[in-house]
Amino acid sequence: MAVDSIPPIILTQLNYLLTHSPYSIKVEQMWSGSKNHGYLDRFTLLIPFCLDYIKWDVIYNAQFPLLPPDVIFGPEDETFRPFPAAREGEIKAKNSLSDWNCKDPTRLLLLIHELRSLYMAYQKKRVGEVDDERLKFEINTMYSREGIEMYMSSGVDKPEEVKFAVPLLEMDLNKMVAGSTWRHQQKIYLQVIYPVSRKYLAMASAPRLKLISSPELKALFSIDEFRLPSWLEGMCMAEYLPTLEEMLESQIRDAVSSIEVRRKFITALAIPFGRPLEADPVFCRKATFLACSGVFTFLVHFTLPLQFPRQQPALVLQSSQHFHSHSGNAPIKSAILQEYPWSPRWDVSQMAERISDYLVDECLNFKKHCNEVLVQQR
Repeated sequence: MAVDSIPPIILTQLNYLLTHSPYSIKVEQMWSGSKNHGYLDRFTLLIPFCLDYIKWDVIYNAQFPLLPPDVIFGPEDETFRPFPAAREGEIKAKNSLSDWNCKDPTRLLLLIHELRSLYMAYQKKRVGEVDDERLKFEINTMYSREGIEMYMSSGVDKPEEVKFAVPLLEMDLNKMVAGSTWRHQQKIYLQVIYPVSRKYLAMASAPRLKLISSPELKALFSIDEFRLPSWLEGMCMAEYLPTLEEMLESQIRDAVSSIEVRRKFITALAIPFGRPLEADPVFCRKATFLACSGVFTFLVHFTLPLQFPRQQPALVLQSSQHFHSHSGNAPIKSAILQEYPWSPRWDVSQMAERISDYLVDECLNFKKHCNEVLVQQR
């Protein structure tokens, strides 16, 4: 988007929203509301809600930038009225639009957050009105949990479902990783989806369950490799969650401990290879060393898996003397190397020594490969 085509007042408020919101709000598109000027004064926001995104259009008027914006909600939310008109004789309640100040860069952030909070209450009310005894029971058992979001999904061509986003674990994941630069608070949620049933079922089926985490958390812990505990017959969510959280907490603490194991391995690599040229200081997942065989110098890139040392690192060799002439002089690299002697029972010094011994011969094969590539390019 061309920043110079956005009115400064609007741009300031939008930038503040995107950089200060605890939610990862995104701008999907921007456009102009007038054919006579090219100012971009309207945009669609993607706002995280219930482990998905809701789309709201924010409508400013570049010709009257002092006025507050209008917000248009999705077609499925026609009954959402966040700021209803006051009845006769009533004092109208204050909200983020009633005392709008266009010069305050925080105003759009406050408006979107207030609307999101009201939307959460609106969806909770919709779900509570569903005529499904099982759903009502599940909601009652989970009311004590803070931060649960729910969403009523319905339509002409899709079945009625209720989605829950249940935040898990009370531990502060950001503080558990020393030196973490995560801007947003890392979270793990259980997505629970119940089909709406308007008749009594003696033995209801298990809901659809899926673990979802903040994208940045994959540097520490793989949600995809976590096996959910079984949902036993007749179980409810209040019984299921404690077991799930206990398993999760144990594995996350193991994942945090494994950072130090990887750090010790990278430190041990410095004995045969010297100090690394660069290394991941937070999660210790990557490191690069300079090595040589005679006059042939090359880089060794290490990528350490989350399951280290049960799974061995992946190695890639990169020549510092041979380059691809047809692809912008990119350095020649080897394929990923993982077929080398390895045992998770070795101590880190032995692991480093065995890799160094392996590379004595492998670097000669790599040098030969580099020379063959150069011959082919002539």
